[in-house]
Amino acid sequence: MAANANEQTQEELILSFLSESGGDYTSGEALSSKLGLSRTAVWKHVEALRAKGYRIEAVSARGYRLVEVPDRLTSLEVGPLLDTRDLGRTIHHHESLPSTNEKAFRMAQDGARHGEVVVAEQQTAGKGRRGRTWVSPPGLNLYFSAILRPGLPPQRAPELTLVAAVALAESLRDAGVEAAIKWPNDVHIDGLKVAGILTELSAEPERVHFVIVGVGVNLNSQAEHFPEELRATATSLSLALGQPVHRARFAASLWTRLEEWLDLYLDTGFDAVRARWKALSSTLGQDVLVRTDRQELRGRAEDIDPSGALLVRTAEGSLERVLAGDVEQLRPRR
Repeated sequence: MAANANEQTQEELILSFLSESGGDYTSGEALSSKLGLSRTAVWKHVEALRAKGYRIEAVSARGYRLVEVPDRLTSLEVGPLLDTRDLGRTIHHHESLPSTNEKAFRMAQDGARHGEVVVAEQQTAGKGRRGRTWVSPPGLNLYFSAILRPGLPPQRAPELTLVAAVALAESLRDAGVEAAIKWPNDVHIDGLKVAGILTELSAEPERVHFVIVGVGVNLNSQAEHFPEELRATATSLSLALGQPVHRARFAASLWTRLEEWLDLYLDTGFDAVRARWKALSSTLGQDVLVRTDRQELRGRAEDIDPSGALLVRTAEGSLERVLAGDVEQLRPRR
């Protein structure tokens, strides 16, 4: 394993040097000097990168030039774009998994560190809330689960879903769309679902062992990639923008945002997250139908309380606190 890790590091460094050169060539001699490798070793690493889909030109007496980067989500593509301390610094990339959350949960039980991320190009049994599935076609979108060890009491763990929702909505806005959060864990563009969050945890009565924050974002899905029953209610960032989305760049942006909000939350508490969530919400101020395991509740979504629960004012005037459930927004905000 150590040899593979070292090899990956050298490949990442080569990509970094070639990227910094822009459209110019970097000599094999310069790469050898920077990496402390022989010219032959540099060439072998370049060949390994080509085998992974990188287009690297080599011209005698001029050196190497990076021409094209594959649309993948390994550390080679995402790593050079990251501006984080922990989150995403270790990426466990898989071509296909049943569920990134399930894989991350097992890894966390085995001791995986805070900030490690499991990414899949495809999920065959992606997990949504309340036992639903998340449609996860290959090579188009972003499906990942982050392992967090936040040092929180269990009763505060649900707040992390709102932390992730704020980071996700802001990342989509950074990309150029007016994303909004639908309570508790969906993000929408123009009323259509573009992303969802599933948070799972392992805890004792007094402390959280770890939290898995799973996120699915429709980045490049087109209408034909959605099941027919979802086409009227789902969208992708690409559909909203009218152009393809660079997945690695979006992943790096999202993980940076998530770490920033997580740091602020752990340093100062939930108030700042709650205020930003409310500013980004599409649910507050709406008449809603809330379906829980026990009942259906109609009323106006007035607020979220200091723990993130939804507060609904019923027609009778009572204020009901909703911890979990499905929310249907009955009419557009006025």
